[in-house]
Order: sequence, then C-alpha cells, then structure tokens
Amino acid sequence: MFDDLDLRLYAIVDPEQSGGHPLPELARMVAAGGATLIQLRDKKSDTRALIALARAVKAALPAHVPLIINDNIDAALEAGADGVHIGQDDMSPREARERLGGLPFIGLTVQTEEHARAAPLAIIDYVGIGGVFATASKNNPRPPIGVAGLRRIVEVLRYRIGNFPMCAIAGITKDNAADVIAAGVDGVSVISALSKAHDPTRAARDLRAVIDAALARRAPTVPDTRDRHAPPAGEARP
Repeated sequence: MFDDLDLRLYAIVDPEQSGGHPLPELARMVAAGGATLIQLRDKKSDTRALIALARAVKAALPAHVPLIINDNIDAALEAGADGVHIGQDDMSPREARERLGGLPFIGLTVQTEEHARAAPLAIIDYVGIGGVFATASKNNPRPPIGVAGLRRIVEVLRYRIGNFPMCAIAGITKDNAADVIAAGVDGVSVISALSKAHDPTRAARDLRAVIDAALARRAPTVPDTRDRHAPPAGEARP
C-alpha cells in the first residue's frame, strides 16, 4: 500500500471542471507532472457511474499515487480507491472509519478554528483547510479565510498534534502557493490551476516546483512523538 500520505500537490479532478480533458487522462497527466495525490470529485453521477469512472481514473494512475473519492464511501470501496474525503455536512468521520475497513485514508474539510478544535484527529488521516481564496470551482457560501485565517487554523491543529497532515484548499495557483505553504500546511489542493491549463502536466510540474521550494525554505515542523491515531483521553478508537 502506501508508506505515508504525501499532500504536497493534491489534485482534484472533477468532470464539471475538467478543461475538456477526459478525467482518466487528466489524472494521468497531472500525476506525470508531480501530483502526489488525486481526488475524484463528481457531484452529479450516480454511484454506479462513479464507480466506473473511479476505476478508470485509478487504472490511469501510477501505483504510488493514491486515489481519494469525495464523499461516496460505497464508490470508494467498490472501485478499490485508497480513501475518501468528507466535508463538515457529510457523514461523521467515525461512521466513515467504521465503514471503510482497510482503506487507509480519510480526509476532512476544516473551515474554521472551531472545526479545527473539534476535528477527530484520532480517526482521520489529514485535513483540507479552506477555502483560502475565492474560487469558481466550488460554491462556497463562506467568505475566503485568506492566508491569515489559514495560519490561525494551522496553529490550532499544530497545537493539538504537531505533525498532523494538512493541506490548503481553494483558489491556489503557482503565484500564491508559496505564501500558502509558508502558513504551515504540508501541501495544496487544486483544481482549476491544473485542469484548465493548456498543458496540465507542465502546470503540475511548475506548481510542484513552487511547493517544494517553499517547503525547503520553511523551518521544519517540531517532531511530535505522539501516535496521531491514538484516541484522546477518554475516547476509544472504533
């Protein structure tokens, strides 16, 4: 399976935001450019169609790049995906963990400092924080949190578990990715910056270079020896 979760360049592929590319080919191209994780987000297809699409995307990816399905656990299980990403209004992380069995990864969207304080870090594997900037790729009724808001949420999570994996979401491009990484996240999650590029492979390569350089400039996170899957005091892991 996978030794670790690499969030540096987390690409989301969505049939409504594909830039005219077939999704399996788009996933293949961005992985070739350095995407480290792929999420399939499809809000319109039924589960049967989503399973077929997920299988095709999974087959297009190199073995070292995990595939995450947005929201739909049934599709993730049937398609042989590597995990799911859920939002604040989806099923609970505990229910997702109980249903996923051996699938390794559960991601959770975190939009506020309150969400960060309440996130069940013993059950999930990473958080996606945002939206950081305005974006046309998703209808988000909340105003963007900006880099300052991102930094505050990161601080809450780092206080809880110093090395917990986190990425930033929404409106991120190669022009602002360095500022986002400087706020303390491990990577960025992007759609339009890759899918709507004339050459998604080159766009991924250029963005990955910015991310890697920004991570190299940043002081390393203080190591945390706690088991991030160990439940908090008084809470048993399912």
